[in-house]
Amino acid sequence: MTETAADNKPKLKSDQMFINLGPQHPSTHGVLRIGLTIEGEIIVNAVPDVGYLHRGTEKLAEIRGYHHCVVLSDRWDYLNAMGNNMVFCMAAEKLMGVEVPERAQQLRVLMLELNRIASHLLFFGTYGIDIGAFTAFLHAFREREMVLDLFEMVCGARMTYNYIRLGGVMKELPKEWLDRCREFVPFFKKRLAEYDDLLSFNPIFLDRTKTVGAVGGKEALAWGWSGPNLRASGVPYDMRKFQPYSSYEKFDFEIPVGKDGSCWDRYYCRVREMHESLKIVEQVLGGLPEGPILGKGVAKVPKAPPGETYAAIEGARGDLGIHLVSDGNMSPYRLHVKAPSFINLQILQEMLVGQKISDVVAILGSIDIVLGEVDR
Repeated sequence: MTETAADNKPKLKSDQMFINLGPQHPSTHGVLRIGLTIEGEIIVNAVPDVGYLHRGTEKLAEIRGYHHCVVLSDRWDYLNAMGNNMVFCMAAEKLMGVEVPERAQQLRVLMLELNRIASHLLFFGTYGIDIGAFTAFLHAFREREMVLDLFEMVCGARMTYNYIRLGGVMKELPKEWLDRCREFVPFFKKRLAEYDDLLSFNPIFLDRTKTVGAVGGKEALAWGWSGPNLRASGVPYDMRKFQPYSSYEKFDFEIPVGKDGSCWDRYYCRVREMHESLKIVEQVLGGLPEGPILGKGVAKVPKAPPGETYAAIEGARGDLGIHLVSDGNMSPYRLHVKAPSFINLQILQEMLVGQKISDVVAILGSIDIVLGEVDR
C-alpha cells in the first residue's frame, strides 16, 4: 500500500502516479471521485471520495411533517423511489400503529417490483455503455419507458412518485391500467430472452467481466454488502424471503445466486431478478383483492407517539433501512437512512487494488450505486 502523508495526500514512489477518476467522468455514475495511485496500468491504492451531492435529507426530515418526508424519500435513490417511499412509510406506520389494508399491501408489492425492473433496466443499459456496448442501452430504455408510462398513469410522475403513502397508497388504479400492465408482462419476457443474446453471453462482454472484480461470500458479508451484490457472491439472502413484508410471503419466486462474485455474476443476478420480478407481478395481477387502499387512523397532520423503530426492505440495490425516532411532535426527532449504495461503495478501496485501470469502470458499474443515495 502507498504511504499517506500528514496532509492526506498520497506519498508517491518514483515509479507511481496519482490520477483522479471522476467526478466529471460519465462512468462514475454521478459525482463520485476515486483517487487512484498507479504503477504502470496497475492500481496500488484507491480512495473513493464522496460528498459532492450532499442533500441533507435526514436533517431536513426534522422540520418536515411525516407526509412531507415521503416526498423527501423519493430523492435518495431516484431509480428506486417506490422503495424509498415504502421503507419510510413502514417505519412511520410501526410507530403510529397503523394497519395497511390487504389491497394496498399488494398494490405496494406490484409497484415495488415494477420499480425494481425499471431500476435494473437502467443498470443493464448503462453497464453495457460502461463496457463499450451501446445497443443494449437503447433496448433497455425502450422497455423502461413502458414501466414509466404505467407509473405516470397511476401517479402522474415518471421518477419521483410519492405514490406509497402512510397507511396505503395515494389512489386507486385508473381504468385500463391493469390491462396495460398485463400487456407489458409477455412483451417484456420476450425482450429479456433477447438481452442474453445481445449482451449477457457476448464474448467481448464476457472477457471484460467474467473473471474481473471477484468477491467471495465471506468478504462480501464482512464489508456489509447486501442485495444483488451479496447474492452474486453466493450468499442467498433476500429480505423478501427471510423477513417478508407487505404480503411478500404469499408470492412464489426464486433468489438468483452467483458463483464467483465477479462483475458478470453481479450483472447477471440483476438480469435474473427481472425474471423473478415478472413472476411476482403476474401473481399480483392474477389475484389482486378488493377493498380499501388506505388504512384507518392516519391524520392529515399525523403525530407519532414517542419512541423509535427500524424498518427495512429489499431495495433494488440491497438492504434499505430506516431508523426513525419520535418525540411525539409532528416531525421526526431523528431519521437515519441505512443506504445500500453507500455501504456497497466502501469495498472499492480494496477491490480495485491490483486491478488494471481499464477494469475500474467495469467494477464500479457492476456495484450499481446511485449517488443520490450515497450522499443522501
